[in-house]
Amino acid sequence: MATHITQHEQDGCTILRVEGDLMFDDALVLEKLSSSMAGDGVENILIDLADLDFLDSESAPVLRRISGLDNVRIEGMEIFLQTVIDEVEKR
Repeated sequence: MATHITQHEQDGCTILRVEGDLMFDDALVLEKLSSSMAGDGVENILIDLADLDFLDSESAPVLRRISGLDNVRIEGMEIFLQTVIDEVEKR
């Protein structure tokens, strides 16, 4: 399944909803989008991964970098996704 990234505003928060399979190239697009928004002064960015079906191992380090950006938080990860990111963080 392809990756779909949609953007909408809710209660002063910019939400990027990611659906489908997150492969490395798509994760890089998400990182570039998030970095650009944070650099442009968007103060509250939420990346919603609740509808993510698959995350490849190369995307985990990218999500880790994104989570370190100012004003960006990631929600909606299933436990296995958090475990992958935690493992990458240990490296």
